[in-house]
Amino acid sequence: MFNITKKSIQWGQETLTLESGRVARQADGSVIATLGDTSVMANVTFAKAAKPGQDFFPLTVHYQERTYAAGKIPGGFFKREGRPSEKETLTSRLIDRPIRPLFVEGFRNEVLVVCTVLSHDLVNEPDVLAMIAASAALTISGVPFMGPIAAARVGFANGEYVLNPDCDDMVKLRDNPEQRLDLVVAGTADAVMMVESEAYELSEAEMLGAVKFAHESIQPVIGLIIDFAEECAKEPFDFDAPDYSAILSRIKALGETQMRAAFAIKDKQDRVNAISEARAAIKAQLNEAELADPQLDTAMKKLEASILRGDVINGAPRIDGRSTTDIRPITCETSVLPRTHGSALFTRGETQSLCVATLGTGDDEQFVDALTGTYKANFLLHYNFPPYSVGEVGRMGSPGRREIGHGKLAWRALQAVLPAATDFPYTIRMVSEITESNGSSSMATVCGGSLSMMDAGVPLKAPVAGVAMGLILEDDGRFAVLTDILGDEDHLGDMDFKVAGTENGITSLQMDIKVSGITFEIMEQALAQAKDGRMHILGEMAKSLTSANAFSQYAPKIETMTIPTDKIREVIGSGGKVIREIVEVSGAKVDINDDGTIKIASNDQAAIKKAYDMIYSIVAEPEVGQIYTGTVVKIVDFGAFVNFFGKRDGLVHVSQIANKRLNHPSDLLKEGQEVKVKLLGFDDRGKVRLAMKMVDQETGEEIAEKKDDSAE
Repeated sequence: MFNITKKSIQWGQETLTLESGRVARQADGSVIATLGDTSVMANVTFAKAAKPGQDFFPLTVHYQERTYAAGKIPGGFFKREGRPSEKETLTSRLIDRPIRPLFVEGFRNEVLVVCTVLSHDLVNEPDVLAMIAASAALTISGVPFMGPIAAARVGFANGEYVLNPDCDDMVKLRDNPEQRLDLVVAGTADAVMMVESEAYELSEAEMLGAVKFAHESIQPVIGLIIDFAEECAKEPFDFDAPDYSAILSRIKALGETQMRAAFAIKDKQDRVNAISEARAAIKAQLNEAELADPQLDTAMKKLEASILRGDVINGAPRIDGRSTTDIRPITCETSVLPRTHGSALFTRGETQSLCVATLGTGDDEQFVDALTGTYKANFLLHYNFPPYSVGEVGRMGSPGRREIGHGKLAWRALQAVLPAATDFPYTIRMVSEITESNGSSSMATVCGGSLSMMDAGVPLKAPVAGVAMGLILEDDGRFAVLTDILGDEDHLGDMDFKVAGTENGITSLQMDIKVSGITFEIMEQALAQAKDGRMHILGEMAKSLTSANAFSQYAPKIETMTIPTDKIREVIGSGGKVIREIVEVSGAKVDINDDGTIKIASNDQAAIKKAYDMIYSIVAEPEVGQIYTGTVVKIVDFGAFVNFFGKRDGLVHVSQIANKRLNHPSDLLKEGQEVKVKLLGFDDRGKVRLAMKMVDQETGEEIAEKKDDSAE
């Protein structure tokens, strides 16, 4: 009934297994990949014909996590997985990016890749495993895919690279100074296809070394997939790449001169309009058969690409007149909004980001329900890309995959320089509104985000800047690396290589390519040019702001205190009664962590002090010999009980009330009276012993003992 194929290798510390033929047998390709006790199922299906008029490659990738994989039931009311989480969206992009360039050029049939996490051992991350499973499923499906690819995660601890570090090692790297890198690399046997990283000021050499280490580490996996496919791969789909050479020659003859003139216009909107006019002029000269040619749009794009690319590769200036290493003019402004906690407007050429930082309390932290467990995040970055930023009319809706991905890239770049939560107990939300875009708005978000947080008073370890690099790679091996690419250079070029960091090193690196791989020589040059560009941008940013500003008057003030963990219950009280009373009386927000850290927040410093004093009175211990101000709460025949330290009461024996004999304590005291008492100590049962007679009730000072002259 089942025709099962199963192959395994030892990969790092775990066994990697690929299996096919047991489940999802109606899919074109189905593979379950297992590493340790983490398993991911990848299923591939593809249409056997392209839709009429299809002018793009419709590849769709879905990565989905099932909570049963980790033995959990979904939180919330419905108890069913809902819309994709941020992790699922980002991993879907992670799988898509290295496989998309490897489909045969001209293939327009719809392809669907679905990766489902079936089991998670909380040690081996399923995202890299999903990439391997997807690659294997594509390789055996028969779809015209020029793979396989493989992927690996790399850590960097104590000066050494670590292959596929445990999940726990990659959680909250900001709090783990020994672990400085979370890098995912995907590639073929010959070249690197995709890089995604979160780093902690690594040098260019260290980062390049990590990529090389990852590429070497995936070679056994590629060999495993090939060996696996030799036994169970389906017959290749019969597909011949369409020939568009004739229509390309025709439109070049008709309109290359006008198209070249359009690309020579430096202003983006004017250039876009001129290119549209050139396209229309070319089409106006074509006959009906040529207009109906399904390869017309492909040929038009090839014409545009040849103009943009050919001039640059031959040493001519880029379409906006810059050399390959020039960066567009930069303007940085801070405190541009009056009531926000921090704001900055970063403009680089025709790309502009309005970044706004908001400071909140522990109540504002985001709860993240992940397979590995629920945790709280105190740094949030949200990126918005409205249609008007590129001069278009479009639909406004919830954030798409692109917005989530760009926001996460900027988050990775900035979170590496945030202060420790113990030093800066605020929740930080940074929002980037892209108001103009012509290349690398995510890197503009990094620059503007750094400035806006410093404007809000966040003591960053160092400012962060980012720059996007491009590539033009010709078939004969000639190449040009472009610094600070335009939108057209991204669209018609071969690489989008984004590097962010401080003066001391890289904090984030992301690479996507549109060709079948790039060499380490190209990567090394791109990293070197990116470093020069980053230093230039940091210099421009420094003209506006070099260190954190004072706090905005509209931002909440937060004070922290630490109490013994065994006192937490006393501060909270039965059913939360005590903590509610503290909040109501003081007017401040109070957040208590399990480790005994308490954050007290309010716009009013007096409210913070009131809450602090109330908590301190509960958890602090009175000191023997100290004088306290208390209130008489009860009078009995043998003395008076005085509340003198928080909710702590003590007994003033009748003999300790005054330096004279009293018939009854009520001779001098009454309930509710304020008195000054000295803590004498504790009796054998732990009861508090207080005294009044040696304390001046007016001044609160201790009365010096008088010598008895009659004794001499």
